[in-house]
Parts: sequence; structure tokens; C-alpha cells
Amino acid sequence: MLFSSEQVSNGHPDKICDQISDAIVTDILAHDKKARIAAEVCIKDYDIIILGEITSTYIPDYQSLVMGVLRNIGLEDLDKYKVQELISAQSPDIAMGVDNDGAGDQGMMFGYATKESAEMLPIPYVLSTRALQKLRAFNLANHFSILKPDAKAQVSFDYKEHIIDTFLLSSQHSESVSLKEVRAIIEKIMKETAEEMNLNTDFRVLVNPTGRFVLGSSFADSGLTGRKIIADTYGGAAHHGGGAFSGKDPSKVDRSAAYMARKVARDIVSSGRADRCEVQLAYAIGVADPVSVYLDCFGTEKEPAGNIWRSVLDSYDLTPKGIIKYLDLLNVDYNLVSSYGHFGKSELPWEK
Repeated sequence: MLFSSEQVSNGHPDKICDQISDAIVTDILAHDKKARIAAEVCIKDYDIIILGEITSTYIPDYQSLVMGVLRNIGLEDLDKYKVQELISAQSPDIAMGVDNDGAGDQGMMFGYATKESAEMLPIPYVLSTRALQKLRAFNLANHFSILKPDAKAQVSFDYKEHIIDTFLLSSQHSESVSLKEVRAIIEKIMKETAEEMNLNTDFRVLVNPTGRFVLGSSFADSGLTGRKIIADTYGGAAHHGGGAFSGKDPSKVDRSAAYMARKVARDIVSSGRADRCEVQLAYAIGVADPVSVYLDCFGTEKEPAGNIWRSVLDSYDLTPKGIIKYLDLLNVDYNLVSSYGHFGKSELPWEK
């Protein structure tokens, strides 16, 4: 009955790219609500490339946005980074469908909710995320002098016994710090995280299993927008349609419909109609209404699932235009979701 979920820190190379992409989306939408944005980023060492399709009356200061993200993460030597832009306008064939309030692409999106945690997210995913958020707070308090921005956490949870089996966390660290020092800091964070959720602290502890993690972020691996879609969502406990969120304006249903599916699933669970719920929405490019709406409550429903399904169709406008209006997606600060998950944060409209 062991199930594992992972999370990555905002200093992970893929997450650096997600944060830059969403900083671009947020900045452009603040100046142009009609903008169409598909901004992807890749990074290796000090080289950053912004690529994609953007149609807007506003041209952002890409260099400034990139530096702001890198500075917030806690990266060093900012003057060494070089930014290249490879950007064109949105395809007129795609724009034609979106301009008529249709979906910006075909595809299927999933939303999920479970009553097993306060965030309505899977326990091992919540533990992994909270631990890295605590690690982030530690790093900020210590000015990254001991541990560094790049980190990953993974929790294996025993659902039969309702206990943590294994807690794994790997963190980049200063060269002068010993593994013993790193382990002491991280083990304390692990135990505090478990105690906050009233869970056991006698779990198996794994900290930096290779024994050394000095080189990190884009200097240990390349990064790319949209490569951490499971860490962005439900830690693998639910399906995923495959489309990334970051870097896309809400006309792209990869993003907006995934948020709406989460909202619907969350409403069903929070209202007590089921203990778990997964919702799938599917769209055709240029068509407003979803081509299918599916839900599964995994046998936890308190009334016939067909009744719940019918109420979803009757209660929500699931067109892209309706979703954008209902969740106010043109006014969201997407910097809030570009790291540490897109769900479970109370300030987000799809979490209310």
C-alpha cells in the first residue's frame, strides 16, 4: 500500500524555466488582457532562451523579468546570465478559433480532490511540498550560506497503516558543509513537517543519498518549461492530460480547464458529496463547449455518481470564456503557482 509523490524546489532547473514563463504571462496580462501567450524557456549554465508565440500590444522587458526571477530564487552571479529571445506571433489559424471563444487547442485535462488533507491533495504530495517550502524558509533566513536553491523531496506513504514509510530529500549545499550538517538540518525539517500533519516521525530518512550535492540548478542539469507537470499537480495520484500549465495565457485550455476541473472536483469533495473525485474535461480546437465531461468518485460518492455528473453540467460554464470569467484568470498572479504546485494554495480562485 505504499504510494510515493515528489516535489521540486524553485531552484530546480525546470522550475527556473516555469517561473520565468509565468513571470512573462503575468506581466503581459497585466498590460494587455487580450494577449495570446505561449512562452517556453530553456536554461543551461548561464544561457537562457525564451521561445514561443506571443501576440500582444505590450512588449515586456524580458531581461528584467528574468533577473527578477533569478534574484528571487537566490541564484548567484546574475551578471553572467545571457538571455536570448526567439519569439513569433500566434498562428492565425489558431487565433481564428480562439477569437470566436473556442478552445485554443484540443486535449483532455484532469482535476482531482481528496479529503485526506486540508489542502484536498494527496498526503505524500503535501508532505513533499511542505518540506521544500520549509527548506526555502530556512535558506532565506540563512541567506543561502549553508544550503542552496536546488532541491527535491519525495515521500513514500503507507495508506494501509496511515504512516510515512520513507522521507527522502536531496538539497544542494555549500562545499564547506558536511553531509552530517546537511542531514541534521533536513531531518529536523522532515520531522516538523510530519508533526504538523499529526503523522509519525519514525520513518526511514534519506538525505542526499549520493553523499554530495554541491553543483546544482542549471549547472548540473538543463531546464525546460513544463517538465514538472506531476509535481505541479497531484504527485501522480491522479491522471494528467499531458499539457503543461506555465507560460500559457488562459485561452489555452491546458491551463484554464485544468484549473476548472480542480475547482469542480474540489467543490464536490468539500460539499461532502464524495471523499475523492477526479474530473476530466476534453476539448476540440476552436470549439467552445467541451466534447466530453467525465467524473469518477472511486466508490466514495454519497449519492449516485450520475446525479453528481448531471449537476456539474447544470452548474458550471465549462467553455473557455466561461472558465476565464468565473475564475477571473486574466487577473491571476501566476508567479504564485510557478513553483511548489498549482493547487492547495488558498489565495487562488480555483481553491475557494
